[in-house]
Amino acid sequence: MAAKEAKARIKLNKLLEEAGWRFFEDSHGKANIVLEPKVKLTKAQIDELGENFETVSNGFIDFLLLDEAGFPLVVLEAKAEDKNPLIGKEQARKYAKSQNCRFIILSNGNLHYFWDLEQGNPHIITRFPSPDSIKGHKKFQPNAQKLITELVGRDYIALTQMPGYASEAGWKNDLERPAFEEKNRLRFLRDYQKRAVHAIQDAVAEGQSRFLFEMATGTGKTLTAAAVIKLFLRTGNASRVLFLVDRLELEDQANKAFIAQLKNDFTSVIYKERRDEWRKAEIVVTTVQSLLFNDKYKRLFSPTDFDLVISDEAHRSIGGNARAVFEYFVGYKLGLTATPRDYLKKFDASKPTSRDPRELERRLLLDTYRTFGCETGQPTFRYSLLDGVRDDFLINPVVVDARTDITTQLLSDKGYAVAASNSEGQAAEETFFQKDFEKKFFSKATNQLFCETFLKNGLRDPISHEFGKSIVFAVSQNHAAKLVQILNDLANVIYPGKYQSDFAVQVTSLIPDAQQFTINFTNNNLLGSTNFLDSYKTSKARVCVTVGMMTTGYDCPDILNLALMRPVFIPSEFVQIKGRGTRKHNFLTELHDKVLKEQIGKQDKTQYKLFDFFAVCEYFEEKFNYDEVLKLPRPSEREDTPLPPPPEPIDQYEHQGTDALKLLAEQAIGTQGMKIDRMFFEGFENTVKADPVLQRQVDNEQWDQAIEYVTTQLFDKPSAFYNLDKLRRAAGVDRRLTLREILEKIFGLIPYFKNKDELLEDEFQKFLLDQPADALNKHADAIVALKYFFKAYTTDSRLRDIIENKRLTELNVNPAFSMADFKAVPKEWRDRIPEYVKDYVPLNQFM
Repeated sequence: MAAKEAKARIKLNKLLEEAGWRFFEDSHGKANIVLEPKVKLTKAQIDELGENFETVSNGFIDFLLLDEAGFPLVVLEAKAEDKNPLIGKEQARKYAKSQNCRFIILSNGNLHYFWDLEQGNPHIITRFPSPDSIKGHKKFQPNAQKLITELVGRDYIALTQMPGYASEAGWKNDLERPAFEEKNRLRFLRDYQKRAVHAIQDAVAEGQSRFLFEMATGTGKTLTAAAVIKLFLRTGNASRVLFLVDRLELEDQANKAFIAQLKNDFTSVIYKERRDEWRKAEIVVTTVQSLLFNDKYKRLFSPTDFDLVISDEAHRSIGGNARAVFEYFVGYKLGLTATPRDYLKKFDASKPTSRDPRELERRLLLDTYRTFGCETGQPTFRYSLLDGVRDDFLINPVVVDARTDITTQLLSDKGYAVAASNSEGQAAEETFFQKDFEKKFFSKATNQLFCETFLKNGLRDPISHEFGKSIVFAVSQNHAAKLVQILNDLANVIYPGKYQSDFAVQVTSLIPDAQQFTINFTNNNLLGSTNFLDSYKTSKARVCVTVGMMTTGYDCPDILNLALMRPVFIPSEFVQIKGRGTRKHNFLTELHDKVLKEQIGKQDKTQYKLFDFFAVCEYFEEKFNYDEVLKLPRPSEREDTPLPPPPEPIDQYEHQGTDALKLLAEQAIGTQGMKIDRMFFEGFENTVKADPVLQRQVDNEQWDQAIEYVTTQLFDKPSAFYNLDKLRRAAGVDRRLTLREILEKIFGLIPYFKNKDELLEDEFQKFLLDQPADALNKHADAIVALKYFFKAYTTDSRLRDIIENKRLTELNVNPAFSMADFKAVPKEWRDRIPEYVKDYVPLNQFM
């Protein structure tokens, strides 16, 4: 066997063993891999294969994978490293038919395809499917025709919730019907939601397997997704569905929705809550970050475990190397997004804007459309904010353009100039812009003015007449804390005796139970309820001050005010923020006094206010109804010169004596480190495991809180002086470790710390999944050269500098990566690989 064929065979053997296939009988069962010398084809079968049969004269199958009864299950067709695996496609098809196999794997050791002969084309995979996964997938018998012809009416979800609802007396009586629907929480599809599901049926009829829904915030993407899930599960075109979100709070929100809407027919679970029993559920909900970290998706799942993968907020949850999770699984793919590509239609991509956040957003959106087979820019189904407003399902904002003297200067081309002095006492001048607010530029007076303007002009609750429920978006967690203090001080003056520092609440990732706060705010019991009117249930806390937790997917329809007390530069972020207020709401649903209800009459939400203190709307050139521009109250004291950021508190120690060098010696320490280092790590491990607070945070995947807790409560204490640098050295790994990795290892969420080369292999596989299939097919014979370039560029800063500055002649004398290596890389990949690495690969982990 040639050297390249031998290399491919070695890699294939390892991949098979990692997936649970066995060359020899062991404690897990009998051998289930048959090598080519043991599987001979008949002469008739060989003749049928014809001239394309590329093997020795007798004809052998490379690998045949067997089921537990010893019958053929999968044909693995192997090619040398320098050959495209797809050249063996038709050959493998004939092999598979001769062995009565439904499944085929095509591989050259570096690039692999999984092919279900009953389901379209081969799919790129990065890990071989396990025996159990193939066994389960074999039971899966898709029937596209059943999906295409399934009747999906307005009551498609309601029929699962209550199959006999139409025969109930409460439904038949027109006057009682609204109360009957509310009591039983029946959900009916709106016309556009039905059209979205029908669009998928049409797409499947045309042979498509990828779909994209572009639906504005507030149009019910989760309900539409539930209808799609039912369609695939009910018709047998999926046996299990993976629903990916990009935020923990959305994970819980989506799972509760699926339980409420589909529990009578299907089981929905959150993966982290059912780690050992997720296979018993038809719907598995998880965050993409949870699966991506340390490649959990590859370690714990097989590519055939899910037949339909849905990505919520698709251009966020599959952005960058997170797409590797999405692409890892074979089968149907659906993306949901509230961010229209048209939003960037006025952006001139021809200008040099590589650092412009709008250019980044444009690339993310284009990648999203490409991923779902919508290169033309036309999604499978579209329902915009304007569509929702026109159909009277959504509300456009009343934009309150509110700029102070200081923010006006910050927004100007010249910026805000401040006279100062340098460290030597010489006069100097510093200029600040809007991006510097609350990062480099601090103004207490401006924050005070923001809050005063907001409270004076915000909408009031139409029932209780207290300040309407609101969300304020701050620059940072520290800024949020400042704003909460100011708002609570002002509320104490405006509403004396009504609040006890609970008018405004900070809801950010470092606040304990912040996720529960968001839920309580929706349910109108954040820090209590019914503060003004006993019979009216509404949250006592009126304002949530956040940074990013409540931007995407947060559903609280009775929001009346939104305030941007920070600049926003990412279009999708702006779309999501203003989307928090677009939902309609009937305020009478929370009023439990029938007499008062009749007196008050109809009280629907007809508007909400968006306070824009940084001309964000103008920045994005959005055509909103700018019908309310306020004259701001003058601050009592002008603060022409903003205060610098307060210095960080430090512990000071002044040594008064002298010192001298007494001993100088050197000793080389091996990769295992010193014993004291290993004992040091074990001591930290025992300390962490014994901490109940940390255990709870890790169990709930509250990683920001866990990292903050370790840093503040366990690091640099007199008892042990633990810190991250010491732990990294003690671990004895040839790269940088993150604190999250260390915690995952301690709590058994990862088996070991991967070395540098293992991480590079993982990153390269993610890169392959991110590339268009046709581009990979075209250069499949150059995969080895691509991998060498990818690894070298990722780990060698000198090579990155040479490539970025186009000093290619230096490669002639570069020992690590030569000109010959560079020429072996196809031209179109010489830019594609550096761009991907710069955008998506965290280089600091390889230091």
